[in-house]
Amino acid sequence: MSRYAAARIYALPESLDELVGPTSGTMILPRHIDWGPPYEYDLTDEADLLLMYERVIREAQSPADLRAHLNADLLCRHWTDLFLPAPARAAWQARFHELSPAAAAA
Repeated sequence: MSRYAAARIYALPESLDELVGPTSGTMILPRHIDWGPPYEYDLTDEADLLLMYERVIREAQSPADLRAHLNADLLCRHWTDLFLPAPARAAWQARFHELSPAAAAA
C-alpha cells in the first residue's frame, strides 16, 4: 500500500441514503476526481461503472462529490467487486456495516 493511500483522509457520506447519483447514462467526472484525459463512463457497462466508483471513492474531496456520482443501490450491489485501498474500504465498512464482509455473506 502506498503512503498516500495510508495517509489520505477519505470523504464519507453521513448515510448511504444520501447517495442518489445516476444509475444509467454516461458521466464525465470533474477534474478534481479524474485528472486524466476526459473519459465518458457508461453506467450500463460494468467495467466502466466499477472504475468510476473506484475513482470517486478514492478521490472525492467532500460528501457532495459522493452524492453527485454514487448511487447507494449500485454501491451495495458492487461493493465486493471494487478495487479500493484498504484504508478506504475500512473507513466505509466501519461507518456502513451493510458493506462489511459479514453483511455480504448473510
